[in-house]
Amino acid sequence: MSAPAAPRSRPLPDTSLPGPPPPRRALDWRVRFAALSLIWGFSFLLIKVGTDGYAPFQVTFGRLLSGTAVLAVAMAVRRERLPRSGRTWGHLFVAAFFLNALPFSLFAYAELTIPSTLAGICNATSPLWGMALSLVALSEDRPTRRRVAGLGLGFIGVLTVLGAWQGFSGLDASGTAMALLASLSYPVGWIYVRRTLAGTGTSTLALTGSQLFLGTLQLALVVPAFTSVPGRFPVLPTLAVVALGALGTGLAVLLQYGLVEDVGPTTAQTVTYVIPVIATAAGVMLLGERLSWNTPVGALVILAGAALTGSRTRGSAGAPPRLAGAGRVSRS
Repeated sequence: MSAPAAPRSRPLPDTSLPGPPPPRRALDWRVRFAALSLIWGFSFLLIKVGTDGYAPFQVTFGRLLSGTAVLAVAMAVRRERLPRSGRTWGHLFVAAFFLNALPFSLFAYAELTIPSTLAGICNATSPLWGMALSLVALSEDRPTRRRVAGLGLGFIGVLTVLGAWQGFSGLDASGTAMALLASLSYPVGWIYVRRTLAGTGTSTLALTGSQLFLGTLQLALVVPAFTSVPGRFPVLPTLAVVALGALGTGLAVLLQYGLVEDVGPTTAQTVTYVIPVIATAAGVMLLGERLSWNTPVGALVILAGAALTGSRTRGSAGAPPRLAGAGRVSRS
């Protein structure tokens, strides 16, 4: 799932004189929220379809290339300037690896052997990984009983989805592990960006566009080394890869920008809890994937745990911003 790469420091507004009213958007925020949920929810189906015709690294490269093209157009229209600092570009290179190149590739490889529904549910564990990592890496993120309980509840949910009581039978261990590692990669990248790129003075759109560009370069180096040139370009997988990038990695970023501005980051981030529901429905109805009872039950437990880990008590610091990466969260 894709989102802003880093918060931009802004001075407090001058309240001595009334300013111009905020521009009204053509679409109500609820419509844009639903569109964002659908785009990110269907991303896992598109990955599955894309891997039917292309190697996983090729799917990731096409996804990043299409997403970069969309953001490049948006940056040109808004006359955004690219970062000028070499240090900023260096940090963005690392962020592109953890938030784009690595998780996108892991999800593509994972869906070679696991259903898209399971990949979407694994993606929902990102807030749980993020809470656990932030306790170690971010001194301002102090644990509370509610958030620790959420972490434990989420862990129980993961075990339920995997069917731990029956020895994880019926699941591909390597594919599931790759999907969980992909969801872990996102909070690693978020924390890195939060510690290195906050307050750079560059807009979040410029940072995210530059980050996706660097992720595309990373895959451009990897693809020739691990794959061969496709002998054909099947229509459906090709359209799936282009849609995955243009919509799920490009347009979705712009939609979330508007949501954060209109309704705030807390409401905008609740899309994380809708994504696995849509991903599961899409996989079952359109791909014919089967569900056992423990998959939806475990998914609900994971979402409940993720909601608790993201909750804050009064007076606590605000939640860290969503950063470029899926996807999704969630995220994908």
